[in-house]
Amino acid sequence: PFKIGFQTLSPKKVIKDKQSTHLFCSQILILDPFTTKLLSSCCKMSDLMSEKITIVEDLYKSREPVLEMKAIYFMSPTSKCVDAFIADFKPKPKYKAAYVYFTDYCPDELFNKMKLYCAKYIRVCKEINMSFMPQEAQVFTCDNPGAFKSIYSPNSPDKKATMDTLADQLVTLCATLDEYPGVRYKKDSNMENAKILAELVDAKLAKHYEMDDSGKKKAQLLIVERGFDPVSPILHELTYQAMAYDLIDVQNDTYKYKSKDGSEKQAQLNEDDMLWVKLRHKHIAEVSDNLAQMMKKMPSFRKQLTEKTVHLQLAEDCMQHFSNNVERLCKAEQDLAVGSDVEGVKVKDPMRTLLPVLLHPYSTYDKIRAVLLYIFSLNGTTDENLSKLIQHVKIEDDREFILNWKELGVPIITSPSFFSRKPTRRDRSQEQTYNLSRWTPVIKDVMEDAVENKLDTREWPHQSECPAAWNGSGAVSARQKHKPSAQDERRSGSRLIIFVIGGISYSEMRCAYEVTQAVKSCEVIIGSSHILTPTSLLNDIKALSKGPMETFTIDERSNA
Repeated sequence: PFKIGFQTLSPKKVIKDKQSTHLFCSQILILDPFTTKLLSSCCKMSDLMSEKITIVEDLYKSREPVLEMKAIYFMSPTSKCVDAFIADFKPKPKYKAAYVYFTDYCPDELFNKMKLYCAKYIRVCKEINMSFMPQEAQVFTCDNPGAFKSIYSPNSPDKKATMDTLADQLVTLCATLDEYPGVRYKKDSNMENAKILAELVDAKLAKHYEMDDSGKKKAQLLIVERGFDPVSPILHELTYQAMAYDLIDVQNDTYKYKSKDGSEKQAQLNEDDMLWVKLRHKHIAEVSDNLAQMMKKMPSFRKQLTEKTVHLQLAEDCMQHFSNNVERLCKAEQDLAVGSDVEGVKVKDPMRTLLPVLLHPYSTYDKIRAVLLYIFSLNGTTDENLSKLIQHVKIEDDREFILNWKELGVPIITSPSFFSRKPTRRDRSQEQTYNLSRWTPVIKDVMEDAVENKLDTREWPHQSECPAAWNGSGAVSARQKHKPSAQDERRSGSRLIIFVIGGISYSEMRCAYEVTQAVKSCEVIIGSSHILTPTSLLNDIKALSKGPMETFTIDERSNA
């Protein structure tokens, strides 16, 4: 089972119909690429076996007929999937019968097409409202990194369709969590995407719940755009998960490393690894300390050694990068991002902070990141100054890395007379932080303000009515029954769901857990089209250019 928002969802819900349990004896399960990923994130093959699923097949691949078996189809409601399904029964059937489960609402024309060709073979056809990817306990994605280009590229042909799909996916998230949230969005004079998506989601939620919305409006859904905080996804982060995904080549949550005997090993960084869950949001210094303590306490264990070895190696790899380059970079980055140094003295001349980075032989990507932080700190720079910076970093042919941020509504070039007010931040001067981790993602301010009911309605308009029951800070009404467990206590409060258009960073994901932990009475769930790393975001930004551009191939890791 996987957990999202502390509500356990069993794979049984996905792969069997309660009324038809008696029909499922030795079944074949057929999945499309999305549902394959979805089911893999929820359960193991042994879970499927316990539900009498003995074979799992790819919908798009040619398969041998097994006429004595019934087939369960778990698929997306797309014409490609439906056509592949029909091909399994026309002209000749491959299976005895079909039990069809769509992740989402199936359009009438596709449903009618299936009925026309396969009606006599279909025993069950259901929509189960689950077209999102549960990434972690409090994180979901729409599994669509391409949405970034579709939404932000100036010549995008499929922006409208992408926004519509994201809205559908958000509605299935709310339905799975049994929530009918009040929808709000971050108002922006330059960008309309958050407003458009809020309107779509609100209309689709109303349609979904038109038969029954009784007592469900206890959550809030906040929609923001990526340009709302350009700093957080660019900074070098020193918490374990964010640092590992930034500096180490972790692909599909798989960490590859060499063991002491020189053999190639790999490990999955996911919630099956309880040590990863325990350490992922800690500062790298604490991770190293925790691991050292564990090794001292249990010098002779064998069973848990593999798990510890993985993290000893990964933490060591992170620290290697830190000592080589990142430590020196972090001071400059933090000063530029926060606007003051460790002593709290205001940075009067950001160029003096940036220059040592440009003069040092850091990788091109690291220099681009520092230049961007400099520009963000000033809310834009002059054309002349930008040209000098681009020459310094030697990216004259790849200036889109910097210029294309304008497509996200982030000011890059401004006239000398232009003055833009930076948003006021929460005072965190009393919070204990590491010198090189003073920046707090802007989304954390938003989460805390939302929970405390302090969001300004002029900046965060309500797309729909604010739920009367919304009390993120946990003032429990007298009518609510007492629930003893901490998990139930959270559920008796409220849920805050945050959706970032254009990708979320690992540091922003961490904030959802931190705020939930601090508040106790409100669970914060965060999601986006996809999860990004600084390198993937820069490459996506560059690819927004109108013409077909070649992908920039300098890899910061090769110069680290």
